[in-house]
Amino acid sequence: MANALKILSVLLSYPSADLGAALPEIEAAIAADTRLAADDRARLAALAADIAGRDTYDAQERYVSLFDRTRTLSLHLFEHVHGESRDRGQAMVDLAQMYERQGFDIEPGEMPDYLPLFLEYLSTQSDREVHELLGQTLHIVANLRTRLLKRGSIYANALLVLEALAQAAPEQVALDELLEVPDHDPDDLEALDLVWQSEAVTFGGGAGEQACGPDRLRMQVRAARRPPPQSAAQKGS
Repeated sequence: MANALKILSVLLSYPSADLGAALPEIEAAIAADTRLAADDRARLAALAADIAGRDTYDAQERYVSLFDRTRTLSLHLFEHVHGESRDRGQAMVDLAQMYERQGFDIEPGEMPDYLPLFLEYLSTQSDREVHELLGQTLHIVANLRTRLLKRGSIYANALLVLEALAQAAPEQVALDELLEVPDHDPDDLEALDLVWQSEAVTFGGGAGEQACGPDRLRMQVRAARRPPPQSAAQKGS
């Protein structure tokens, strides 16, 4: 399972020139991973081929439009349950500390709830831990998969494979609540500025002594219904 999680982490990352250069190796790793079902290997191979077949700038523009300019498609897990609330900062500190306790180092400025980073961490854990932690985020994964399928995005393939690896079903009530959040127009730059306004997150001291194990993560990724951000016009009314 570790190999598949590493592949998913890479394919869901920003499509840099380095990623483009590594795609032939990634495609070979997909083909060689016999632990994946044939359909899942085909899904990942199709995504890798799609990224490889695009100009780097085009691939990057698509990625930004999907994942960076559309909150409901954000690859930051806690965005979907905490939004801009202060709870998100504490949740990120807790998750970063869990990584640290397991000897998994992240670079300064990296957000620990970024899905590709979370998957890279999971690739270092036992299958039991993977199923435990992945199961707790599965409603977020299913939410992303549903929205990407509606858009006809090839990136839905990665989320489908991730759900298959989880070997579980998402909590339906939590998923339904996430799916009730309306999509936002990624070209509405004024609304985009309002959506992504948030408190700065500082990692380190002040987070308390409580460990961020499976129970803590379950609490942090609980579904929370949040009203959509108000537009400037609505605030002025």
